[in-house]
Amino acid sequence: MWDHLVRTDPNFIADNTNGDISANSYKLYKRDVEMLKELGVSFYKFSISWPRILPYGRADYINPYGIAYYNALIDELLSNDITPFVTMYHWDLPQNLSEKGGWLNEDLVDIFGDYARVLYENFGDRVKHWMTINEPYVHCYQGYVTANHAPRVYLPATGLYECGRQILLAHARAYHIYQNEFKWQGGEIGVVLSMDWGYPATDSEDDAEAVLDYFAFHLGQFMDPIFTEQGNYPQRFIDRIANKSATQGFQISRLRPFNEQQIDYIKGSADFLALNHYTSDIIYRNASVIGMYEVPSCNDDAGFGTYKDPSWPSGASSWLREHAPGFYNLLVYIKETYNNPTIYITENGFSSMTGLNDDGRVQYFRNYLSALLDAISAGVNVRGYCAWSLMDNFEWTFGYIHRFGLYEVNITDPNRKRTPKKSAYVYKEIIRSRIIDWEYDPDPYSQSSNAVSIQKYASLTSFVLILRFIFALY
Repeated sequence: MWDHLVRTDPNFIADNTNGDISANSYKLYKRDVEMLKELGVSFYKFSISWPRILPYGRADYINPYGIAYYNALIDELLSNDITPFVTMYHWDLPQNLSEKGGWLNEDLVDIFGDYARVLYENFGDRVKHWMTINEPYVHCYQGYVTANHAPRVYLPATGLYECGRQILLAHARAYHIYQNEFKWQGGEIGVVLSMDWGYPATDSEDDAEAVLDYFAFHLGQFMDPIFTEQGNYPQRFIDRIANKSATQGFQISRLRPFNEQQIDYIKGSADFLALNHYTSDIIYRNASVIGMYEVPSCNDDAGFGTYKDPSWPSGASSWLREHAPGFYNLLVYIKETYNNPTIYITENGFSSMTGLNDDGRVQYFRNYLSALLDAISAGVNVRGYCAWSLMDNFEWTFGYIHRFGLYEVNITDPNRKRTPKKSAYVYKEIIRSRIIDWEYDPDPYSQSSNAVSIQKYASLTSFVLILRFIFALY
């Protein structure tokens, strides 16, 4: 559906680009794995494209070329002692399924289950770490509330809730298919949730309550049904939507409830949490919030505002400011709220523009890894860490303007040359030395005359880094 979007409305992308070729990992996957070896990482998180496997959405036709590509990538990783961590769905729904309602259509639950079964059948002999759906909150909010992402459906009153409902059931469907049919493969199933940390703007009771709602609407909507003993949505999430719906004249809540069977089906349907984290917010609820949002809408239901401390270092993306203490706070919060689940950090990174001297990214990684080590010392059960991202890529509506890669990709070069940035050298040195060296300051321009130069440091494939977490790249 993203291909459809950029073809029908290319001006919707900030630089009028598309993802047809992007970094061209389809043809350059061996170079990608070579870069992973250069850095010394132990596992690689990547996403499988649903339409590449099932061009018509359903499992009645499987594209052999798509299967062959992912087989080749998986085998190349394993032959280089790199463990594949695979996401089944990262927002690229087959267009014909989008036209049938996408994640607003209840049929998608079983259709996604059939897709998951195809992946298990074809790759499960080698893939032992599966993640079902990437960032359901972001996907539902941007795609079905604000219409800022594909499929650009504008349903502010119910889009988040209906999309989220189907995604939770679809995730659980994929989990139970694995448990019932493929558990003999010896793998595990997780889900990818994104969350920032939230601070109250003041010490007022209203701001304290607003922070609780911030967590309920962003993380709790998806975390509570899976990772709590009782299952279901957070009660304050249920109550706020029901109360708002009633005052707006609705006879029933705009949030459709799960029945007991569905609650039990979703509850416990993950072996680990894959957590994406980038930044923090400051949360407030005061008179200025009244009339701020469309009525009815999920934003009005939540009833809070957010902003960021302008003193926090800013990335190229307006939404991204560095504040590493929030990372620590979030991890400890998850430990204490959700009985310390197994966590893999599956995205964490900083945006910049073009150029190899990405000092902001270097500082970001050092600070956030330091905060992560503090969280592990506090008993948080973190098993692995993925930097976002291995190389520059198509960043949705921002095209190639905002860059997250440790390797710069020359998008205008037909060969899509990859060149290590300063952050690549620093990241590699952290893995090699098992130390966050705040003084290490490599010059990427003197060292990057050719792509092989980064190999001058010994590659390392151990699964242990400073205590007990492992390094990877997305």
